[in-house]
Amino acid sequence: MFSTIPDVLDQREIEELRGIAARAAFIDGRASAPGAPLKNNLVVGDRGLLERSAQIVADALFRNEDFRVLAFPKAMMPPILTRYGAGMYYGTHVDAAFMPHPGRSLRSDLSCTVFLSDPADYEGGALVVRLGTEEVRLRAPAGAAIVYPSTTLHRVEEVTRGERLVALTFIESRIADAERRDLLHELKEIGAIAGPAMDIDTYTRLQRVEENLFRRWADPD
Repeated sequence: MFSTIPDVLDQREIEELRGIAARAAFIDGRASAPGAPLKNNLVVGDRGLLERSAQIVADALFRNEDFRVLAFPKAMMPPILTRYGAGMYYGTHVDAAFMPHPGRSLRSDLSCTVFLSDPADYEGGALVVRLGTEEVRLRAPAGAAIVYPSTTLHRVEEVTRGERLVALTFIESRIADAERRDLLHELKEIGAIAGPAMDIDTYTRLQRVEENLFRRWADPD
């Protein structure tokens, strides 16, 4: 499953992140992914600005209810502010299964792109996710996030005009199995949509199913 979540960042956060990007020194994106010859982008190289931008994006994601019930996040890599100028791209790849995280390795279950540029600010630069024999091209407005399985083949098309500014992160879910995660997410969506119309006994039974499946399937801390 992949999903576009609108308004993860508010306008103040978007402007602060754009300001960080405007004054930051960017370095070759391959520094964050050695051995990735298909990667042609730039990432923030200033540690202080990198940490501040990562905190803004991480806080915004964790406070967003739609993100939490989609991803069931257990841990997250610090989001990396990433720039694609004209001529830049990221070729077809799959994200690494495990990534270095303080104190342990993080299993990448979900990948997340948070958009800081408006679609009108650049041409090209679509996130392309391969689903079986089909490809889905994804763009989103500033402040939105696209979440998709890290197991998929995906790429970023070449930017032909302007600048594509995003923040990238990877999430270890409490529910490692993607099908179980999707089923529990759907149950929670049903509860949110239909719950107000249910009688209290039916709604309580639905909550019991949700919580006991979560208890059975989720990884402990």
